[in-house]
Amino acid sequence: TSPVPSPCINLCEMGPDGLCRGCMRTIDEIVNWSSASDDYKRAVWIEIHRREQGHSIRLGHELLPP
Repeated sequence: TSPVPSPCINLCEMGPDGLCRGCMRTIDEIVNWSSASDDYKRAVWIEIHRREQGHSIRLGHELLPP
């Protein structure tokens, strides 16, 4: 299988909720990424998608199907 891509989009700014505004990862997830296993990275991606959905719902945006 191919390596799990980083969610970083070079918009690095931590929000008051403790998440990066660009990739929606916590600081611990960002720091651990380079040495993390692919299983960990896939789990972080799942969390990112969950966070994006919650963020879109709070802002009143329509969600697009995955």
